[in-house]
Amino acid sequence: MAGKLFVTGTPIGNLSDFSKRAIETLENCDFIAAEDTRVTLKLLNHFDIKKPLISYYEHNKLHRGEEIINRIINGENCVLVTDAGMPAISDPGMELVNDCHDNGITVVSIPGPTAFATALAISGMESGRFTFEGFLSVNKPSRREHLNEVKTEKRTMIFYEAPHKLSQTLRDMLETFGDRNIAIVRELTKIHEEVIRTTLQKAVEDYPSNNLKGELVLIIEGAKEEQKDELTLKDAVLVAREFLGAGMSVNDASKMAAKQTGIKKSDIYKELSNL
Repeated sequence: MAGKLFVTGTPIGNLSDFSKRAIETLENCDFIAAEDTRVTLKLLNHFDIKKPLISYYEHNKLHRGEEIINRIINGENCVLVTDAGMPAISDPGMELVNDCHDNGITVVSIPGPTAFATALAISGMESGRFTFEGFLSVNKPSRREHLNEVKTEKRTMIFYEAPHKLSQTLRDMLETFGDRNIAIVRELTKIHEEVIRTTLQKAVEDYPSNNLKGELVLIIEGAKEEQKDELTLKDAVLVAREFLGAGMSVNDASKMAAKQTGIKKSDIYKELSNL
């Protein structure tokens, strides 16, 4: 009988956030697939858990994924963890989860903290609709292409960023998006957790040399709706007269002009009747 894959969230800073269920899952599994075995070993040692570890990360995911799949098919239960947060979110674990589904392996969720959702919740930014954009590429053309693709996005945008790239990222965002509200959330769940609510212009001025510590979540205000010029009754009558000139009746011309301008048909009809 095949085993299962347990996708298990780990603390993003505070070890007290590790759930009892997550601890029990680690204690009862056969082996653990970890992004960085050294980081996961510290977590295991803290909770006095001893289990075999196997590395699974971006540069070995192809051949190591096949090995993990075969072990699960042969009956072993595997826990998938990342260094912090939920695996498979902006993380190579996505491929392993997908491969498990393709091979008929049961995938079980053991939820835990997720940085982007936690940051959004405490930012005070619009959260009704949002888009998670992950990390920007270190390749300049790719990162500019990414930013250009989302510059008209009206939903709140969430990015991850490393502290040593913050200043350049802020400059790139200001250049592409223009000045917008931003929340810079850092050191989530740790002693120095902080939400910095500012604007892109001010952030570029305040952090010119990567002078913020800790892993960062950037929450950017979405693009504003373009303001359309309001049409007047006079404008609507001019539109209706064009329809009259094309041979329409006063009633039909008023109806079409109302659809195009948003002005009441009865008001347009009245003006046309008085001409």
